[in-house]
This record gives sequence, structure tokens and C-alpha cells, in this order.
Amino acid sequence: MIYRDFQGMKLSALGLGAMRLPVIDGDDARIDEPAALRMVDIAMENGINYYDTAWGYHGENSETVMGKALARYPREKFCVATKFPGYDASLWGKVEEIFNKQLEKLQVDYFDFYLFHNVCEMNIDAYLNDEKYGIYSYLIEQKKNGRIRHLGFSCHGSMDVLKRFLDAYGSEMEFCQIQLNYLDWTFQDAKEKVKLISSYNIPVWVMEPLRGGKLAKLDAAYEAELKALRPDEEIPAWAFRFLQSIPEVTMILSGMSNEEQLLKNLKTFEDDKKLNEKEMDTLLGIADRMLSVGMVPCTACHYCVSHCPKGIDIPKMIELYNEHIYTGGGFIAPMALMAVEEDKKPQACLKCGNCEAVCPQKIQIREVLADLAAKATW
Repeated sequence: MIYRDFQGMKLSALGLGAMRLPVIDGDDARIDEPAALRMVDIAMENGINYYDTAWGYHGENSETVMGKALARYPREKFCVATKFPGYDASLWGKVEEIFNKQLEKLQVDYFDFYLFHNVCEMNIDAYLNDEKYGIYSYLIEQKKNGRIRHLGFSCHGSMDVLKRFLDAYGSEMEFCQIQLNYLDWTFQDAKEKVKLISSYNIPVWVMEPLRGGKLAKLDAAYEAELKALRPDEEIPAWAFRFLQSIPEVTMILSGMSNEEQLLKNLKTFEDDKKLNEKEMDTLLGIADRMLSVGMVPCTACHYCVSHCPKGIDIPKMIELYNEHIYTGGGFIAPMALMAVEEDKKPQACLKCGNCEAVCPQKIQIREVLADLAAKATW
């Protein structure tokens, strides 16, 4: 196992994420406990010492199962991370209640790592409104009391959201967890997010290294290109080698659903095999080609916005549309749209066509906005 230095600690470079544990009959809320406990045993035996869970994972059952699994080991043998569920507005005022319940579920007296969960467009104002909700003050107090060893946050939001949070709380944040992989290096602006986080001297934690499994298997032509460079490297390993090559990355979390995935990932993390320049260029070139298929080719020139009677941020809407279409759904686009004013949402489009008349790319904007309004809803 590769280890990374963090404030005098040796953290396994691979962390076990408990969002995709084995389940019974496809029911996400029914974790297969014997299988999950066995996976933790294998992880422990092979040097993983970082275990990540959260309040909402597996229908609020992940923390309980991970508590059972980890309680069988000496407390100093593992680090456990969980998060305050700020994605749910009904819980914003319940930080103390939830925090204490999480300690109980995980059967610990303190959390090694604790996060503001999913800082994004729909909750950034609540997270920053400490006078009303007190989330920040409470968590800082728990850190002072030793019930949180290291405080950080995860972010699925835009660069603007990330910067707002860092400007407000960055001096107290010890790590930042973002969605990072070779597709999102440009697709979700992860490269620039890494630069921003690094400017605050905060190390990067990685979630979705395989983008929900999309990078575990590629088209045959792409796989052939990679095999020509590293014949013995498995395709999923390329995603991890990419992350090993980014110096700002300390922790790489992977939500593994079975022993086979776990064992393959453990094998990858036996060695630190960073990509050379040719390999990096090839991989990012493949990502560009993957992203070009079916994507709306908006260049964000904003001509459309200046001609829209409603002032809709059309480039942003197209960005969310591309994310939603490529991912095949997901929560990012609906989550971002929740924070948009009603008269600026895609549904507000008057279908006047002014935007299309000035679009250099000749995008059928009215069709895109209508499709986004229909698809990206909760």
C-alpha cells in the first residue's frame, strides 16, 4: 500500500468509500453486512486505514454498518470520516443532534475527519449563515473539544461556490474533497479547482475517481491506445495512475461494491506509477474525444445572454445540460438548478429565438433549454 503524509500521519493513498457497499436484492438501503464486514477485513489486512462514510449513504445505514465493522479493530488502527448532511435543508438547524447520533452510529468518541458535506449552489448560503444555523461554529467547537481531529469539506459546486466557501472558512479547513478524474479535469473544471484549493494550502481529497464506473471500461479503440503504452495496466488503473500523478492529491476514495473491485484496487495501489508526459497527453486526449460525443458545443461567448429578454444564463444552462446528458442523469444539474431564481431557469425561456440568431455555433438553444427543463428535475 502506498501511503501519503498528512500532518505527521501516514494515510493510505486509497481510502474505502462506504457509499456503494454490497447490498441485498439491489436495494440500496439493505446493506449485505457480512459481505461489507469482510471487505473491511480485507482492506485492513492490506493496509487501508481511511474509511469514509456519510449520514445519507445507503438510506442512512452506512454509518451503522461501518461502525459495526470498525468496532472490531483497535481505535488507533483506522481513521473514520463522516459528514454533516447539508444537502438536506430540513437538517440545517440540527447539527448538534446529527453529530451526536453519528458518534453513536459509528461507535466512536471522536471523528478523525469530519466534513461539511456537498457544498454547492443550493446550500452555500446556509453554510455561510452561521448566525442562523450555527453549523460552522458548532463544528469548530467540536474540533476544539477533540471530537473532530481534522475538519474539511466536500464540494460539488461551481468555482464561484468553492471560492465563496474558501474565502469564508478556508483558514480553518484542513482538506477539501472534490470530484476529480481525467474526464472532469476539464469537464467540471477540476484542474482549476485544484489550483484554487492549493492556493489556500489545502490538500485535495478525491471522490469519484472512476466517475461512477464510467472509466472502468472504455471503448475498444481507446483501450487499445492505452494498452499500447502500458500492456499490463488494467483500464480502471489508468484513472488511479492519473490521480497519483497530481501532486496536490493526498487521499483517493473509491466506493467499492464487492471484493473483486477491492482486490483490483489494492493491487493498483501496491505501487506508485505516475504517468509520464506522453501517457498523460494520451489519456487527456481520450477524455476530450469521449466528451465531444453528444456534447452541445457552447464556447460561452455570452452573445445569447445579451439578447435574451429573460436574462437567462444560457452558457451555464448548457454546461448543466452537458453534465446531465453525459452522466445519464445524476444529482448535479438538478441540485444546481434548485438555486436558480424561477425566472432564470430553463423553464422561463420564451422561445423567442433571439439567442439562436446570434449564436456563432448555431446551437438550437430553445431545444436544449426545453430538454434540460424536462430532464433535470427532482
